Formats: sequence, C-alpha cells, structure tokens
Amino acid sequence: MAKKKKKKVSPDTIAVNKQARRLYEILETFEAGISLLGSEVKSLRGGQVSFKDGYVSFRDGSAFLIGVHIAPYEQTGPFDQHEPERPRRLLLHKREIDLLQAKSEQKGLTVVPMKLYFARGKVKVQIGLGRGKNVHSKKQDLKDRDIARDTARQLASYK
Repeated sequence: MAKKKKKKVSPDTIAVNKQARRLYEILETFEAGISLLGSEVKSLRGGQVSFKDGYVSFRDGSAFLIGVHIAPYEQTGPFDQHEPERPRRLLLHKREIDLLQAKSEQKGLTVVPMKLYFARGKVKVQIGLGRGKNVHSKKQDLKDRDIARDTARQLASYK
C-alpha cells in the first residue's frame, strides 16, 4: 500500500493590515508567536480583530504588540473577559528582539504588525520593519499599479 503524502499546511489568515504596506516601505519581515488568553483566541477564530494603530514596542528585553484591538468573546462570562487593547507579548528569539530594537531606534524606522494567522494550531503574527512613506511615494505607488493593470489588460486583449 502506498504511503499517504502529508498535506502541506497553509497558514489560515485571520486578518491583514492593509494600511501597513500603504503607509510604510517594508524592509524586512519576521514571524512571531503571540501570548494570548483563551477568550482572545476564540475571538480571533471569529475574525474579530482590528489593527488600526498597532505597532510593536520594546521594553525590558521583550517585544509587545500595542494598539491591536481584539474584540471580547461574547460567550465568555463577565469575569473572564479580556481587555480589548491590552499589550500582548510577542514570542521572538533574543537576537531578533535585539536586532529589531536596534533598528527601530534608528530615525524613521518602526515595527508594525502586518498579518495575523494560524500556523500549526498556533496564532502567529507577521511583523515588518518599515520606513514611513511620504505623499510622493504613495502617489508613485498608485501610478505604478495603474500602469501594471493597464499593461495586463492590453496583453490579455491580444491573446
């Protein structure tokens, strides 16, 4: 009997921070675990998360996710509710924390959450080291996207 092939597990995306790529030029990305409460995980399975003004802060040799809103889970009792915007600890290697902290202290660089997803049953967050874009860069990105779309349309019409 033939061996069964293991299915390649693709991460289940919970939410994507669309503003991150629009407002920042992402230089590097990292995958980090995130320390959550049970009710937060249940809420994430329902997709109740908002990145709005989320960023990563460093203190005491640890990285924390600040400003990400995870809605309270409705089926949880009133005493087991979590605070929606509490700081959540990111699980990274010490060398990654030191690298990100050193680079984020440079002028114009910041660390922002880009995507939340499930990987092998665990909640992971993709964080990116980014440099803020100015208005000119945003307009140039829009122009490039329009040109690429028009080119794709013309190529498709010739086929």
